[in-house]
Amino acid sequence: MRTDCVHAEALADALLEEGALSASIEDADAGTANETPQFGEPGSITRPGWERSCVVALLKPDADIARLVGVCAARAGLAEVPAYVSEEVAEQDWVQVTQAQFEPIRVSDRLWIVPSWHQAPDPQAIVLVLDPGMAFGTGSHPTTRLCLEWLERCVVPSSSVLDYGCGSGILAIAAARLGAAEVLGVDIDRQAVAASISNAERNAVDIRFQDSERALKGEFDIVVANILANPLKVLAPAICGHVRRGGSLALSGILVEQAEQLVDAYAPYLPLHVADTRDGWVCLAGVKD
Repeated sequence: MRTDCVHAEALADALLEEGALSASIEDADAGTANETPQFGEPGSITRPGWERSCVVALLKPDADIARLVGVCAARAGLAEVPAYVSEEVAEQDWVQVTQAQFEPIRVSDRLWIVPSWHQAPDPQAIVLVLDPGMAFGTGSHPTTRLCLEWLERCVVPSSSVLDYGCGSGILAIAAARLGAAEVLGVDIDRQAVAASISNAERNAVDIRFQDSERALKGEFDIVVANILANPLKVLAPAICGHVRRGGSLALSGILVEQAEQLVDAYAPYLPLHVADTRDGWVCLAGVKD
C-alpha cells in the first residue's frame, strides 16, 4: 500500500494490531532515480521516512484483505483507502532464506566477519563470528567498517581499548582478536551489553562489558566510539576524559557534512582529523596531547 511518511507508521501499526504477521515501511521509489537514502544501520528507518512510502504486510492465507485495508486505513487517519496489490507468497525455508542474505564480509587481507552458519573463507585470517541481531553493528555498515579498519591499524599487543557505545560488541571483539591486552565495552542499552557478552563468548575472547549506569573509570590507549554525531558532540568531554595522554581516539557514525562540527566540538580536548571516508560517512581520529 502506498501512502506518505506521515501515515506510514500508523498504517503499519494498525496492520499488526489487526493480525498481520509482519509489516514494514519501504521507499516507494526504490530502484528509481527518485530513491531517497535513509542513513542508518541496515534495516532501520530514519524519521521522517520517505515522502512516498510503501507499507508491505505479510498476512495469513485466510485474511480478508479488502476489509483489513479499509479498517487499517481509517485507523491510521487516511481519508481514502490506499491502492494496494496482493500476491501469494510460496512456502519457503525462511531460516535458510534469511541466512542467505548474510555472507562473510572481508574487512581486510587478514580480518573477516563471518556468520556462525558459514565456514571462514580464509582459515588463516582473523575471524569475527557475528550473527545479525537487534544490537547495532553487523559489520556491513560503512561506519563499522571504518572503525574496524582503524583498529586494525592501531591495535598492538600492549593496547588497552575502550569501545564506547559497543552495540553488538563487534569493535571490542575485533580489538581483542587483534591482540589488545585489555578491552572494555560500554553501552547505554542493557540489551546491547547482553548481546556483546554473548558475542564475546562465541568468539572466545576475554572482554569486560558494562552498561552506562555503572561509573566508567580509567584511561585507555585506544578509544573508539561509533555512535551518531549529536550524541558524540554532547559526550566529547566524557569520551576524551578516557583517552590517556598519547592515546588515540576514533569517532564514527558521522556524515561527511557533519565532520567539521565534530572537529570543532572536540578541539578543546583532542585534535581530530579525517582518517577515512566511505559512502558519505567519515571516521575522525586523533591523538591526545
